[in-house]
Amino acid sequence: MNHTLPAAATHRSSPGASAPTSHDAFNAVSNDGHGRFSKASAAAVLVCWLLVVFDGYDLIVYGTVQSSLISETGWGLTKATAGTVGSMAFLGMMIGAIFAGRMADSWGRRRTILGCAIVFSVFTVLCAFAPSAAIFGVLRLLAGIGLGGLVPSANALVAELVPTKWRSIVATLMMSGVPIGGSIAALVGIQLIPAFGWQAMFLVAVLALVIVVPLGLKYLPETLTPAKTARPGETNAAAGEGTRAAKTASGFSSLLRAPYLGISMLFAVATIATLFAWYGLGTWLPNLMQLAGYNLGSALTFALALNLGAVAGSVITAWAGTRFGPIPTAIAAAAVAAVALVVLVSGPPVSVVYLMLVLAGVGTHGTQCLIIAAVASHYPAHLRGTALGWALGTGRIGAVVAPQVGGLLLAAGLGVNSNFLAFAGAAAVAAVLLTAVGINLKAKLSVSSSTPTTGVSNV
Repeated sequence: MNHTLPAAATHRSSPGASAPTSHDAFNAVSNDGHGRFSKASAAAVLVCWLLVVFDGYDLIVYGTVQSSLISETGWGLTKATAGTVGSMAFLGMMIGAIFAGRMADSWGRRRTILGCAIVFSVFTVLCAFAPSAAIFGVLRLLAGIGLGGLVPSANALVAELVPTKWRSIVATLMMSGVPIGGSIAALVGIQLIPAFGWQAMFLVAVLALVIVVPLGLKYLPETLTPAKTARPGETNAAAGEGTRAAKTASGFSSLLRAPYLGISMLFAVATIATLFAWYGLGTWLPNLMQLAGYNLGSALTFALALNLGAVAGSVITAWAGTRFGPIPTAIAAAAVAAVALVVLVSGPPVSVVYLMLVLAGVGTHGTQCLIIAAVASHYPAHLRGTALGWALGTGRIGAVVAPQVGGLLLAAGLGVNSNFLAFAGAAAVAAVLLTAVGINLKAKLSVSSSTPTTGVSNV
């Protein structure tokens, strides 16, 4: 696999840093050259993972309280308008993912990660005090900007802290934090909502502010300097030219021209389809199961099955992606999700419903994890955050549309099965698009075997 060295490696002697000890910290967390992790590196990765857990909790929490918001708040929410409110966080995530990835490449990973964590935590807590659906939706939009910005920034940082041979599996395991956070939301909701009301679910986000953000301030290094400093013998003008060239090379325009245009578009559209299936299920599943005749507690256990399947999917696909490649494994995972969701339409016994939801979690979230792993591996370091932000940001179009589509299908009287079929169709489309990604990457590999490296690695 061909990889460009992380940009931080070329700046270790630079005196200018965004944090007082950023370069010392990076030197401490860098791997030792033999494929092993240092303790400082492991601590930084763990903090990033904990932040992704809270990211997942704050995102999935809306699905756990949706029926309560419709029936208890007096806001006049219907299934269709509840879908619109659910889409607000995903719209914010689209904005956050696109621009935070670019910010992380330009301003530094550490400050972008911590800024996003503070934003999503503060606005999630404020959701508990929203007096109306409109204000609640605005707060979810603002929280979504932080939620969407954290994942590409954290993955870009982690990719630079781990040995190359571990990059794909660690990127996949990092994303296990999202369904673990969703599982926690379902478990906590079973206890908190009946006892303290839906507002308590949003107050849990304060734990990220008082526990994990301080840990991030202590343990997260800065691996990428925001500007190039003149080296001995180099004029400030020359350094400035280098800075402008680096900014140009790391911008979105680089992703949308040769040699990256085709693969960038395929990654984006495949992510749209994948996130449509995953976040559509995450938003509507508890409500769908209640409409199917189950009580709130049982409906939340179905959501728990989906999220536990996603956790298992993170581990299974991490292993399979390392052994067989992230793209072939992602194709299989998307196909599994499509089949599992189609089986649900047949009205199987409860035990089979649980199994199919576990497989749907494995497939939908596993596919997303593998796409992230592939993007992290197939772009050079100076484009990695931007590329992750591009894929996840444009992919949020699927996440924005999914709650709307789910609500409109129900409002049109098409029933619960219409949602499962829509999400199954999206998973199937993702499998087809990822097949095209694999073909594109193999073509690039055959060309690069006889030409200098372009920064795109083997599948």
